[in-house]
Amino acid sequence: MNTVRILYFSDILCIWAYAAQRRLEQLIETFGDEISIDAHFCSIFPDAWGKIEQNWKDRDGFTGFGRHVNEVARKFPHIEVHDQLWTQARPRSSASAHVFIKAVELIEGDSQPYLERKSTRATWAIRQAFFVSMRDISDWRVLADIAGELDIDYDIVREKIRSSEAVARLAADYELSKVHGVESSPTFIMNEGRQKLVGNVGYRLIEANVQELLRNPSDGEASWC
Repeated sequence: MNTVRILYFSDILCIWAYAAQRRLEQLIETFGDEISIDAHFCSIFPDAWGKIEQNWKDRDGFTGFGRHVNEVARKFPHIEVHDQLWTQARPRSSASAHVFIKAVELIEGDSQPYLERKSTRATWAIRQAFFVSMRDISDWRVLADIAGELDIDYDIVREKIRSSEAVARLAADYELSKVHGVESSPTFIMNEGRQKLVGNVGYRLIEANVQELLRNPSDGEASWC
């Protein structure tokens, strides 16, 4: 059976990726084991404070960016965002949460389906902790609390981080994002990099790309889609 491999890149602080999670779930509901999803992080908010202060300095800074995030969220009724986001909750970086998730991936291995992975559940829990509850997910104490809430052994997570295994895995994600020219979150990549869907892409377009690849699985050929 032909299987379509989807590389999915996102930044955990990205509102667009928060909204796009439902599209991944719908893809799995539609195609089941005809697709495989490899989740990776890209570095969009490595220095969140610096990024917002620079890009929004003439648009009311953190308050203006928070309004923007809420405006985006209102387009997606399936997600919830706190109205004081980025006004009161200001994570310095997405990198610590990314390293945490990479540690969870190391613990769980690579054999489980995407939606059954603890790393998938942890990613969603961290996004909700920030976007809904305004918890500072760049703070390791918050990440430790989330581990406890998900029944993840934080001592093992910490060991994977202390050994630099998790850091190396995250570095590999960032390097892979560069190889594929990923500059936005989220980004879907299929067909050995020939098909790249960037940003707020509608579900039907993603579905059409997958269907085209399932119909035309020949290696080395570009899809008509």
